[in-house]
Amino acid sequence: MTVAPWFEVLGAKAVPHTAAPTLRFAMRVNDTTRDDVHAIALVGQLQIDPAKRSYDDATRARLVELFGEPERWAATTRSFLWAQVSTVVPAFRGAAEFSLDVHCTYDLEVAAAKYVYSLPDGEVPLTFHFSGTILHGAMQVSMVPWSCSAAFRLPVDTWRGLMAAHYPGGGWVRLEAATLDRLAERKAACGLPSYDATIAGLLE
Repeated sequence: MTVAPWFEVLGAKAVPHTAAPTLRFAMRVNDTTRDDVHAIALVGQLQIDPAKRSYDDATRARLVELFGEPERWAATTRSFLWAQVSTVVPAFRGAAEFSLDVHCTYDLEVAAAKYVYSLPDGEVPLTFHFSGTILHGAMQVSMVPWSCSAAFRLPVDTWRGLMAAHYPGGGWVRLEAATLDRLAERKAACGLPSYDATIAGLLE
């Protein structure tokens, strides 16, 4: 019987001075059944578990695009993929700490970003599912089974702080090139100072 390693998430924080918003998850792997682990080529699939937290009425209204009307949520709030990341855990005996960096987007057409953006506070329920290859002992190779997983609750404030550092006072919406051209024409024709002012004028 193959004994699987055990993973846990110790915490998460924003990585400063990066080109794109990035969260760094502090991880720990425990494997006391093997005398020496030379390396683990690890793949982590990060999923959001929306059914594992509660929502007030205002938040439910913001999440209608993702999950439909609240009466359907028992069937629609299923886990969905946020990101897939990989790393190499260096040699260790017994246990080791390592990190996983997850690049985040503020594109509100992406389900993960829209979901977290819609949460006013609290935590984002996450599950990490792991796979990969373990090199150990006298050049032995074992697989990390898909049964290896770790749960974590990411504070919404951590995500908001990350986005505020990269997009202070604003957000991010993707527009088609033709729409941007029309906005530019409108902005110039009306003598408006910014695209924000142009869109605000259209909304009024």
